[in-house]
Amino acid sequence: MDRRRFLLASSASALALGAPAAASAAVATAPAAARPRPTPQQLAWQREELALFVHYTVNTYTDREWGEGDESPRLFAPTDLDARQWARAAKAGGFRSLILTAKHHDGFCLWPTATTAHSVRSSPWRDGQGDVVREFVEACRGEGLGVGFYLSPWDRHEPRYGSGRAYDDFYIAQLTELLTHYGPVVEVWFDGANGEGPNGRRQAYDWPRIHRTVRALQPDAVIFSDAGPDVRWIGNERGVAGSTCWATVDPARVPYPGYDRPWVGEALQQGDPHGSAWRPGETDVSIRPGWFWHAAEDAKVRSADNLLDLYCSSVGRNSKLLLNVPPTRAGRFHDTDVARLAEFARKREALFAGGNRLAGAQVRASGGAAPARVLDGDADSFWQADAREAWLEFELGEAVEFDLLCLQEAIAHGQHVANHRFEVWRDGGWQTIAWGTTIGCKRLERFEPVRAQRLRLTIEHAYDLPRIATVAVYRSRPT
Repeated sequence: MDRRRFLLASSASALALGAPAAASAAVATAPAAARPRPTPQQLAWQREELALFVHYTVNTYTDREWGEGDESPRLFAPTDLDARQWARAAKAGGFRSLILTAKHHDGFCLWPTATTAHSVRSSPWRDGQGDVVREFVEACRGEGLGVGFYLSPWDRHEPRYGSGRAYDDFYIAQLTELLTHYGPVVEVWFDGANGEGPNGRRQAYDWPRIHRTVRALQPDAVIFSDAGPDVRWIGNERGVAGSTCWATVDPARVPYPGYDRPWVGEALQQGDPHGSAWRPGETDVSIRPGWFWHAAEDAKVRSADNLLDLYCSSVGRNSKLLLNVPPTRAGRFHDTDVARLAEFARKREALFAGGNRLAGAQVRASGGAAPARVLDGDADSFWQADAREAWLEFELGEAVEFDLLCLQEAIAHGQHVANHRFEVWRDGGWQTIAWGTTIGCKRLERFEPVRAQRLRLTIEHAYDLPRIATVAVYRSRPT
């Protein structure tokens, strides 16, 4: 079952509490008559491109994906837990931050919380003195990587779950521990999983209070959920963003985490060109069939070629890729997973081999200022057209061969391009080799090798004056 399809079970009371969350999430929007822009935190978050998810709990030892909440803490007994190995593998793969499942749906806490005995404090690991969260944080900081936490709102162990305010207080106390005891956090990750607790009841989550707590304790962290308020789920766990993918959304279409209607998938995939809130998509997927480690899946780890495809269908579609890699029962990433991360990095390097083949080209434009800036490699330097329909033409001293197109808008100023076309001059006329809708932070298009001396990018429609930061073509190198 999709981890967040359980959201169908959201209760009417959850809907009532969710509505204010939509209102508060819409506060940080652009002024009237202006298109939304990202906050500095949202911009930095998306430019990271890659983050690693780490799913780890008692499920690792019961060989399950979802725990029941009645598992003994003594099951959690890693023999060689090495969070530094996780962080080094992530860094070698080119990932910039990691998110740990500090608590999954089974309620077992990976830190010695004061809120419950159902934690590492009651396990034999480190003689009950261990703290996975602490070791995770120190490992990430040691490698210069950002830290993120997932704290499941659904707790199948806690008796107060479903009781209303009493559970709210319990959950906020756990969230407060995570956000005050471990230093700066770059992302706090929520889903709306809302199943039954041990007493058969469901909790109506107080999302406004949850968001206020994060804002108060970690004001620079971005908050993820189906409904944001800072970044949104992309609508599937296949690693694929929409071929049309706006960073802007209409908050009313997905008003709270767990909201489910027939159109929600499309709303999350595509965003909304007229949306009032800047809420870019995060595309999550696991390197294995499951989210937790299972010995039976050691031979089913995604190939580096598949990971490269996921990179192009997420980062290359104006999203960010969140790739899950689960530790084994020993407490380390499996050797196969580590090798695939390193190979994935080599594949990406080969994709952009040789640098931008448009370097040194003469650049002409339909109008606007400084068209040559699209070749300077600076994501904050851009050509601004003087009309919503515009073009850039590139002429080289000799023909070059390429099989990859990379386009970027200067998204610090918003996302505006709705349709674009890339062409080469051949046989006395322009021939299209790539056509698409949105560009956003990054657009990647792969195709069979093409040779050309003259090339052209046409903006067929934009909602504001286009600001193009990058136009690049590459000839990928086999690895």
